[in-house]
Amino acid sequence: MRMRVKFSRIFPVLTMAVAIAGAGCGVKSAPIPPEYAKPAKILDLEAINAADGVKLSWHRPLTYAGGGKMNDLAAFTLNRAADGGPFLEITRVPITDQGRFQIQRIFNFRDTATTMGQTYRYEVISNTTDVYISDPSNIATIIRKKPAPPPNPANYVLPSPVPVPFRASPPAP
Repeated sequence: MRMRVKFSRIFPVLTMAVAIAGAGCGVKSAPIPPEYAKPAKILDLEAINAADGVKLSWHRPLTYAGGGKMNDLAAFTLNRAADGGPFLEITRVPITDQGRFQIQRIFNFRDTATTMGQTYRYEVISNTTDVYISDPSNIATIIRKKPAPPPNPANYVLPSPVPVPFRASPPAP
């Protein structure tokens, strides 16, 4: 005895199986390894003595370590080490421009908890919204001291010899 199954009963089952198999996980590109999903390393951290502390500045990373354009930067973690000690987190700088047309390219932070004459080392780490973190930036080392005062126009002395200004000859008659 041969069993005959109606097409109307098999069709919905086959349709569902094809739909599930074709759906996949929804990712439209090939997966990338985690080390390529972290932000690119910051290479331009610099520290400058200021009247009220140490001014730190750096540029925003625009790509991931794997080279793709980054669009989910969440914050920066600033670390400081005093006199050869270990790096300790001093602050987190949140990123608040994700939805804006123009993004902030340069970031600054002023560390006012410093002591004159002491040596400090700084590093910055980028964090994404998916909790990927970059490698630590270059280390900026500085000895905290009073910055030089700006030039005063009242007692400014021109360098010697004084450069002769360029003068065009008068127009011919």
